[in-house]
Amino acid sequence: MAISIEPSNQTVPAQAVLPTAFGTFNLHAFVDPKDGAEHALLTVGDLTSAEAPLVRIHSECLTGDAFGSLKCDCGPQLQLAMRTIQEAGVGAIVYLRQEGRGIGLFAKVQAYHLQDLGYDTLDANLALGLPADARTYEMAASMLQELGVRRVRLMTNNPLKRKGLSEHGIHVEDRIQHLAGLGKHNIRYLETKAERMGHLLSTQEV
Repeated sequence: MAISIEPSNQTVPAQAVLPTAFGTFNLHAFVDPKDGAEHALLTVGDLTSAEAPLVRIHSECLTGDAFGSLKCDCGPQLQLAMRTIQEAGVGAIVYLRQEGRGIGLFAKVQAYHLQDLGYDTLDANLALGLPADARTYEMAASMLQELGVRRVRLMTNNPLKRKGLSEHGIHVEDRIQHLAGLGKHNIRYLETKAERMGHLLSTQEV
């Protein structure tokens, strides 16, 4: 039996079921109309059934998410979010393709090299003539709004994510601390985020 497939329409999200080691998610793929960048949204349950579903805004980190790098806490944070949302029964992970806090993979690896030479994560970016954090959250808000979400409980240690969602029409009802993957290899990275970038975390737990 032939299956009829409509021509690709990137103005609406593509959707499929995604079984994972943490449980089954609905996977939604979005294309940013401004630059053509592709982003993903993992959801569990009916987001509109909760007044303020749990949400994690996660920026792509190839080295942490895929390669298991211990230089950052990104991979463990993503895994914790997947487990937590499955346990809650309703929630979403917005996965933004903003590698290296928005500077891209090539520049991120250059920054990694500078960190090996003694730079901290912020100064490494600045030494390359790049911003400390080039990420934006307009697309994240748009993706959530597309699925009917207007209020969230946000799992983050980064106040800029809360500010970014709020500026684009998503009310953050509560901020939930999101700690995972703390260790000796990323202690300086985490201290820099707390002391110089305003992240709300305690490196005393390392």
